[in-house]
Order: sequence, then structure tokens, then C-alpha cells
Amino acid sequence: MVTKIAIEVTHTEFIRAPREKVYDAFTTAEGLDGWFTRGSSVDARPGGTIRFRWADWGAEKNINVDADGRVIEAKRPERFVYEWPGHEEGTVTTVEIILEEREGGTLLRLREYGFIDSDAGRKHMVGNASGWGEALTLVKIWLEHGIHYN
Repeated sequence: MVTKIAIEVTHTEFIRAPREKVYDAFTTAEGLDGWFTRGSSVDARPGGTIRFRWADWGAEKNINVDADGRVIEAKRPERFVYEWPGHEEGTVTTVEIILEEREGGTLLRLREYGFIDSDAGRKHMVGNASGWGEALTLVKIWLEHGIHYN
């Protein structure tokens, strides 16, 4: 039996863009590839698939990874939830994105949970926590200024 860590990764970011635009940045291939991936695909409906593809990504252009997940919930423009691979084979974590309308833009709340309670699982959680901080900065810069990192 796999034990999960009770601790969750959480991030909040204010983005000066309408909720629909922020939602589409996470739920469409064009959106993901605009700021984060290359060649991703999304079927943004419950039970649909989501594939993240990073090709020659990162500061040293040395990240080449695909990560396939499953959409759990898709309620445009307010909520998107999916599962994607955990650290150990056959495990997943859940990513929940909630978008709240605010004056001048959108408040994005991200939560990832379901990490395995092991040294490797905790390392995966810490890596994803820092990765989400970078990712939310990238999407903010892309949506507000049209700048693509990679």
C-alpha cells in the first residue's frame, strides 16, 4: 500500500488578464505551448487526456520529457483539475487550478497533492513546489507581456 504525504504544494499568483485567457493558457495545446511546453495536447473535458511535452527546454536546453495525465474536472473559466505522473511508477499527483475574477485580472490558486510518503516522494514534492513557482511566473509574463521564455 502506498502512503501519501498530507502536505500539499500551494501557490497563488495574480495575473493581469481575464479568467478565460488564463484558463486557456492551461487547458489548450496552444496555451501551454505559448508559455511552457512544445507539442503538448489537451482534451479539456473530464476523462480527457493531457500531455505535457518539453523539448530542449530549460536554461541549458537539456530537458526532453513527456508527461501524460488525465483531466478530472474542467469548468471554464473557473476550475481545471488533472492528474499527472507521480515520482514512482503507477502513481499520480493531482493538480487543481482555481481562477477567481479580481479587479484588473485573475487570481490563480494552484494546489498539487498526492505525493508519496518516501524520501523520493518528498524530493518530488519539493521539486514540483519550486517548479510551479517558476511556471506561474512564466505564464504571468506570457499573458501580461507576450514574452515566451524558451
